[in-house]
Amino acid sequence: MKLENKVAVVTGGGRDIGRAVSLRLAAEGAHVVINYANDETAAQATRAEIEAVGGTAVLHRADVTRASEVQELADAAHRAFGPSIDILVNCAGGMIARKTLDEMDESFFDAVMTLNLKSAFLVTKAFRPSLRAGSAIVNFSSLAGRDGGGPGASVYATAKGALMTLTRAWAKELGPQGIRVNAVCPGLIGTSFHDTFSKPEGRKATAGNTPLRREGMAAEVAAAVAYLASEEASFLTGVNLDVNGGLFFS
Repeated sequence: MKLENKVAVVTGGGRDIGRAVSLRLAAEGAHVVINYANDETAAQATRAEIEAVGGTAVLHRADVTRASEVQELADAAHRAFGPSIDILVNCAGGMIARKTLDEMDESFFDAVMTLNLKSAFLVTKAFRPSLRAGSAIVNFSSLAGRDGGGPGASVYATAKGALMTLTRAWAKELGPQGIRVNAVCPGLIGTSFHDTFSKPEGRKATAGNTPLRREGMAAEVAAAVAYLASEEASFLTGVNLDVNGGLFFS
């Protein structure tokens, strides 16, 4: 197990891709702190699945757009597993809604940017003192950050594009301390995100235009995260890794 006895924190780790990441890191031997905001039932099910196969996980509810709650998350992680964090996965995010420029207002713009960009800043800032040489941060960007996103996703795409830049900047800043910072950029992945925000005919068309002719699976994204978090990727930093079946080449 390539992450044996490592301590990992996964924001948004209770469902969908975050759930798959939590399960994969635990399967590789990590002790996992699963953060969730609203869906406690899904988070509990994720923890139960980890524990059923002998893994270790704890849950903590926190709204990662609020600095005070992020600090409480950090405190909970330290109480559970000690002062050092080896892997930080900034997975929390979302589109909130699809809105065109004419439909959106300032509060909507701020909410989407805060959920997808500021949250990563707040979490990384809070956990920075816990990260030692050899630690890894994995951010969650998106194909939308590469190509501007689909209809009504301009602010979401902008936040994800900014997170790619922040990933590169932090890689430069934290690299001298031995901390690697990378990101994954998922394409069309079969999760509740697209169940909510994408029409079935659009999903079918996108999958058909993908060289591999299908949607991706959350477990495939989780495998990329586990790789970036491991020593196997020890000379990779500042990478925004596309996981999109060849739909877009960076």
